[in-house]
Amino acid sequence: MSTYRDRLAALRAQLAEQRLDGFVVPLTDEHMSEYVGSYARRLEWLTGFQGSAGTAAVLPAAAAIFTDGRYTLQVRQQVSGDDWDYVAVPGTSVAEWLRANAPAGARIGYDPWLHTRAWVEEAAKALAGQGAELVAVETNPVDAVWPDRPQPSDATLAVQSDDLAGKSSAAKRADVADWLASQQADAAVLSALDSIAWTFNVRGADVSHTPVALAFAIVHADGTADLYVAPEKMTDAVAQHLGNAVRVLPRTAFAPALHEMRGKRVAVDPERSVAAVFDALGQGGATILAMRDPTVLPRAIKNPAETSGHRAAQARDGAVMARFLRWIEAEAPKGGLTEIAASDHLQRLREAAGAVDLSFDSISATGEHGASPHYKADADSDARIERGQLYLIDSGGQWADGTTDITRVVPVGEPTAEMCDRFTRVLKGHIAIATAVFPDGTMGAQLDSFARRPLWEAGLDFAHGVGHGVGAYLSVHEGPQRIAKPNYPGGGPMEPLRAGMILSNEPGYYKAGEYGIRIENLVLVEPREIAGAEGPMLGFETLTFAPIERDLIDTTLLTSAELSWLNTYHAEVVDRIGPALDGEDREWLIRKCARVGAAA
Repeated sequence: MSTYRDRLAALRAQLAEQRLDGFVVPLTDEHMSEYVGSYARRLEWLTGFQGSAGTAAVLPAAAAIFTDGRYTLQVRQQVSGDDWDYVAVPGTSVAEWLRANAPAGARIGYDPWLHTRAWVEEAAKALAGQGAELVAVETNPVDAVWPDRPQPSDATLAVQSDDLAGKSSAAKRADVADWLASQQADAAVLSALDSIAWTFNVRGADVSHTPVALAFAIVHADGTADLYVAPEKMTDAVAQHLGNAVRVLPRTAFAPALHEMRGKRVAVDPERSVAAVFDALGQGGATILAMRDPTVLPRAIKNPAETSGHRAAQARDGAVMARFLRWIEAEAPKGGLTEIAASDHLQRLREAAGAVDLSFDSISATGEHGASPHYKADADSDARIERGQLYLIDSGGQWADGTTDITRVVPVGEPTAEMCDRFTRVLKGHIAIATAVFPDGTMGAQLDSFARRPLWEAGLDFAHGVGHGVGAYLSVHEGPQRIAKPNYPGGGPMEPLRAGMILSNEPGYYKAGEYGIRIENLVLVEPREIAGAEGPMLGFETLTFAPIERDLIDTTLLTSAELSWLNTYHAEVVDRIGPALDGEDREWLIRKCARVGAAA
């Protein structure tokens, strides 16, 4: 079995064979996905890095891996510093590193099916300044040296009923056609897998924990569409559902079709479509309109059927979490329980309750592992959960009517005063977001500091966003909505928050080498009626219901308004998920949700 050092050496040998002096390996696929199928996990195969965002750059005598603040600890645990330099983004971009390290005359390769046009232009410009050249490859050199690379999934498509989707695929395509008419365009290319799943009301199983299928689509101005998907993925039910207005073609026919759009005005999303799509359209003589995928905003703004389904999914998921939290509270102090055993138990509970899948690999982290926000336990790292630690569980379920994502923290034994202080400051930030009221048109970046202020007041902070968008039985990470600092890596342009958007509310605190804290609920942006308001106002409806650990709360740090929110929230937890519990589970829930603080 090859080591990661062997794989790096093999890649360098392959680069020399292809007359290349370097190569860039991003963590994405030909759809610019965050979560990718096993066949596209080139970065993980090459380096060992298991995070969900990162890039590697390889030169003959140097190699670097680029990650943001979420993975500062994780990348050092998983990737050898003897072979790779650790580079933090956005402080230093891949293009800047190449400019500083690539020798004059170097030919640096890239796969045009794995990068955006903007990245290609930035990198090419940076290299040109050093007399080097960026070269598109036809064959990815990583694939050439990856002997047991998995094949793309052959799982079949499934229909997402109109009752759950809230709108038919024909109606959605008609909306796209209306948008194309307003832009005087002939067609729109859809590359993002969640956009395709949403537009055609289909789901798939080609990406772990994300119910999407590997496909491309072109929607035309008359409301018809071409869906490019492997023939073996189709079923009679899906064909009947799509109808005659959707032409189903092999996925391999997509690139040739782009070359045949001469004279057409074609809308392409520069953030969600790869450079190869732009290249093919340009070579074919199409007029390219670089515009956002017209389904992105409608997909983000949930309709009544989607929000109703999400609330139902949250009620089931909350009951699962209550059973799990009671179990972990009882079992962890006994000793012998490991991170993987704990997350496996939670997965079984979700499956028993009817979840289709997890919504991501659970982050089951005890002690110092909790200080890595995106830690993933494996056979080598799987730690025993011991007394004196904080155990963090960040998990979610894919239910047919909604996607969930929740984080809770449990003390194993007696927590320290510092743990309680930090937990309570995180809780105060969480409450600040949950209770925020803001004018229509407000950007998530304008709310980000609400969650950080209690930590800032103690000289503390955390290196991830406060909130990400969430799909409707789709990706657990959905754009364009988010709550984060304006320069948050990989987030794209900031987007005003709109009624109907679902986001996470997840401030945290991480003490390297000791513990991690995060409190996460999902929230729905909703209109707020305020007497005397001079314009439309918005706020958040909390959607997630499970106890927040009372033994970690220092009530002396909470204001009366914060205590009131906590007690009201816990009363609603009992109302929402209590009916699904019985016996000792229900008794435990009532105890955990009892009133706390001066208002008790």
